[in-house]
Amino acid sequence: MRVGVLDYGSGNLHSACRALEAAGATVVLSSDHAALRACGRLLVPGVGAFAACMQGLLAVGGDDLVAQWVADEKPLLGICVGHQILFREGTEHGTRSDGLAIFGGTVEPLRSTRLPHMGWNGIEAPQGTTLFDGLGNERFYFVHSYGVHEAPADCLVTWAEHGGDRFVAAVERGAVSSTQFHPEKSGQAGARLLRNWLTTAR
Repeated sequence: MRVGVLDYGSGNLHSACRALEAAGATVVLSSDHAALRACGRLLVPGVGAFAACMQGLLAVGGDDLVAQWVADEKPLLGICVGHQILFREGTEHGTRSDGLAIFGGTVEPLRSTRLPHMGWNGIEAPQGTTLFDGLGNERFYFVHSYGVHEAPADCLVTWAEHGGDRFVAAVERGAVSSTQFHPEKSGQAGARLLRNWLTTAR
């Protein structure tokens, strides 16, 4: 299985590539649309600030690539800020930025007094999940201070909680999936999740 990893200047690319390769994928790391469209699946990574990631994505035409990928119903996975930018908008330090609006909802500051949310945390996966098949009791590695608090419509939503604040940990809708946590930093649980994604029949 050839998986494209969109290179738009966001960090953490190589650990994501290594994790995909360990899960059995042949990885194409590129910003070239033709090279990525030749792949069967696309991973959108991301670390740092929402607005900065959107700027980098727009600079390489990633918005058009993702929109066409979703329209073609090809499997896509966003991780961390790559998950966040799939939502309609993000707010950081009082500034609003447009996202890709694949999902409805706003990425906003977490409401916990203990930020960032960093470390291992359990999740509440829904019935019918593909990503978390066999993983309902596992823990995953999070590093973030922002998240989504409302469930996007028509999606399977996995939840997590930090400091009494419940937020969206993952989303699945058709061929599009995303996780707020880092599967590539989540040990065997993350490896199983990536294998689940890679073997999803679409």
